Amino acid sequence: MTEITRVPLRPIKKGSLTKLWLGVIVAILLGAGLAWAAVPKGVEVETLTEGVGPSPQMGDVVFANYVGTLPDGTEFDRSQPSPFPPEIFPAGTPFPLDEQGGIIEGFAEGLMQTQKGGKYRIEIPAEQAYGATPPPGSDIPANSDLIFEVEVTEIMSLEEAQQRFMQLQAQMGAQGGPGGPQGAPQQAPVE
Repeated sequence: MTEITRVPLRPIKKGSLTKLWLGVIVAILLGAGLAWAAVPKGVEVETLTEGVGPSPQMGDVVFANYVGTLPDGTEFDRSQPSPFPPEIFPAGTPFPLDEQGGIIEGFAEGLMQTQKGGKYRIEIPAEQAYGATPPPGSDIPANSDLIFEVEVTEIMSLEEAQQRFMQLQAQMGAQGGPGGPQGAPQQAPVE
């Protein structure tokens, strides 16, 4: 017959089970924190001055004054005064929000979190900016995050912006500008 040796079990000390569970909870929280830190961050928009009204959506045009800088503060771009008459177009550079990709992904995403009259700081990670291929001849290094300080002057639908552009063209034509009655190209006589 086989004999089994008995080993007496020691009783668990009071509070040991609580310490074990606390250790498990701390390990889970640390793991979750490390996982969160490893997730790439997206576009961050900080409100400097509160705006009013709805935020722009795809299909809108945002008029804004802006300054673009690198993380070290080096300025690489700045909006220029609008050449359009203020009674037709508002001040600021027009940015159409559309699927055609006229502006970088992160800038469009940031603009859609703004409001008319507000001032914002938009931080764009390199993956949502130019990534490894910045525009040729620019001061933007490859894989650089971008920072924009933006003042939104107006938000309008693409249709309204197109109507205003047609109004501007008609006004220029009436004043003898390009394509107007005095400046219209003459058709060659047909023989």
